[in-house]
Amino acid sequence: MGEDLGEWDDDPEDATISEPAGDAPELFYPNVAEFVREKLAVSYRRQLNVQGGTTWCPQWWKHAEAISRLEALWRAWEHLRLDGTTGMSVWWRDHADHHMTVLLSTDGPFKGCNPDDGHRSKLAPLPCEEPPAGLF
Repeated sequence: MGEDLGEWDDDPEDATISEPAGDAPELFYPNVAEFVREKLAVSYRRQLNVQGGTTWCPQWWKHAEAISRLEALWRAWEHLRLDGTTGMSVWWRDHADHHMTVLLSTDGPFKGCNPDDGHRSKLAPLPCEEPPAGLF
């Protein structure tokens, strides 16, 4: 089985997105942590209230799903910021609102965490059974 990862939900390395190949434009934010801190957290403001349907984990980087979704948001923002026409509208509509609704949901990856007290509990992976031999 897998190794014990302590306070992390699972292996954060499994959630990261590899660097694009080729001559990609220079990134505005050098990594997802700076994007979350400098852009997303200040522009996507919400009243956090676990009972009211909105929660956040200040240690979001301990949740593989959050890392993957936030990296996807960052990469999409980096690409769409270069579109001076509808790029930001597309980012908000198709990316930010979609992923942030899932992340901020009280039943999302931050369930059990508290915006004031931080990371608390781990959610179990979805149960999976081995498919029949030869199916795939």
